[in-house]
Amino acid sequence: MPPTLASLVHHSALKLTVRAGEDRLDVPVRWAHVSELADPVPYMEGGELLLITALKLDAEDPEAMHRYVKRLAGAGVVGLGFAVGVNYDDIPQALVAAARQEGLPLLEVPRRTPFLAISKAVSAAIAADQYRAVTAGFAAQRELTRRTLADGPEGLLAALAAQVDGWAALYDASGAVVATAPEWAGRRAARLTADVQRLRERPAPASSVVGGAQNPEQPENADRVELHSLGTSRRPRSALAVGTAAALGTAERYAVHSAIALLTLTTERSRSLHEAGLRIDAAVLRMLLAGEPDHARTVAGDLYGGLLDAPFRMLVAESPAARNRAAAAQPAAADAAPETGGDPLGALVEVVESAAARAGEAVLAVPEGERLVVLATDGGAAVAACVEHASALEAARPASESLAGGDEESLVVGLSAPSGPIAASAAYKQAQQALSVARRRGRVCVEHEHVAAGSVLPLLADDAVRAFADGLLRALRDHDATGRGDLVASVRAWLSRHGQWDAAAADLGVHRHTLRYRMRRVEEILGRSLDDPDVRMELWLALKATAPD
Repeated sequence: MPPTLASLVHHSALKLTVRAGEDRLDVPVRWAHVSELADPVPYMEGGELLLITALKLDAEDPEAMHRYVKRLAGAGVVGLGFAVGVNYDDIPQALVAAARQEGLPLLEVPRRTPFLAISKAVSAAIAADQYRAVTAGFAAQRELTRRTLADGPEGLLAALAAQVDGWAALYDASGAVVATAPEWAGRRAARLTADVQRLRERPAPASSVVGGAQNPEQPENADRVELHSLGTSRRPRSALAVGTAAALGTAERYAVHSAIALLTLTTERSRSLHEAGLRIDAAVLRMLLAGEPDHARTVAGDLYGGLLDAPFRMLVAESPAARNRAAAAQPAAADAAPETGGDPLGALVEVVESAAARAGEAVLAVPEGERLVVLATDGGAAVAACVEHASALEAARPASESLAGGDEESLVVGLSAPSGPIAASAAYKQAQQALSVARRRGRVCVEHEHVAAGSVLPLLADDAVRAFADGLLRALRDHDATGRGDLVASVRAWLSRHGQWDAAAADLGVHRHTLRYRMRRVEEILGRSLDDPDVRMELWLALKATAPD
């Protein structure tokens, strides 16, 4: 504890006597300051014990003393020490009355006690308190380290809660509560999810203080809670909450800082370990795609739980922003860390991995250059979170915005049908096909099952297909433009009637011989036979691709 007026009064060598403010002696003293100025307030910071001899004061004037004492109290001076036997043999009654009226502690300093002795006593007490705080901080650091090594983050939280006489909670990257200590703090920690998410929006390291409403019926809301981001990258991966009844002291502050450092070490994998994990993920994926599930299971061991045995979904995602960054990539610093800000693929990884962690699922996420490949349990939380994330992005996109328009922050996702380890290669192809469909349709996410259940016509909305269709039909349209016939309409009617002359001619309102003549002209102009089913198919698709919306 820092020195107080009470501790100075009980100091046997100082011989101080309390003359006023007996009920306020437990106030901490930040410093002892000597000033004979008539108005020392401009030089006060608050928390001082002011020592005077009244050299320049009319200490017997009640009004002057009332103004003097009131200004001292307003400036935060915690006590007034008056030396007797120098200018006054006793403390003037006007000063005593003013001190009692303002509730300012007034101490009588005997002539044999120099002000320097009081200053030394305060300084020594402050130094001793700081030493105790530092010593306690080191002891707390050792205890937190020991508990972390023995019991992991849960043990650290328990030790930290004991050190600060409060509670502590750890949050994951999504803002969900991972662990609390003591257990009863779970409900309090859960109420801070929104505050944790706001903290994550700020560059790390970041911290904030959350003060609840003073509600007697809900005393837990009166906690003073400090939130601290954890992680070495600018985008924090997790957060620590520390709840106490009052502001933290020096020793408690040491404990919190030690906990932040230890949790950062335990929650952040080193760069080399992270890269090693990515290499294992990539190797397992390559083995699955190569049709070697047994080798993949051998390499993975228990790393992915039952993911490689149960039905799973293959997800392939890409983003123009990732392509541009890959093209302009420069060698990164050794301590650089990936960020998800402005990185749709990084944001998707965070969404999928956070959902899987909360549900206790295993997930395999492998960056492939400008793409991301994810293996997740079919019907699990990770797949659902991916679809929900894509739906939110699509709903937030302006109606006029197109993926093909070069949106740097766009995301395109293809999702395979449920598959197993033996058919991993087929699932990968399905995801690629769904990705291609999503790109062409201007969608964020397309599932392969929905592609198979839909129509092939939307797939024709592609510049290359339209260019082919225009080239194939240009000669026929040029012919029609001269007014020498209606060959394009005749081809459409004939194909729609599956080559039935009478029905097609009736649709056009012409004789069937006229229609036969027109179709011979089509063959002559195109230089291709309509008896060839490929020609008929290409003509029909060209007509569909160029049909007005």
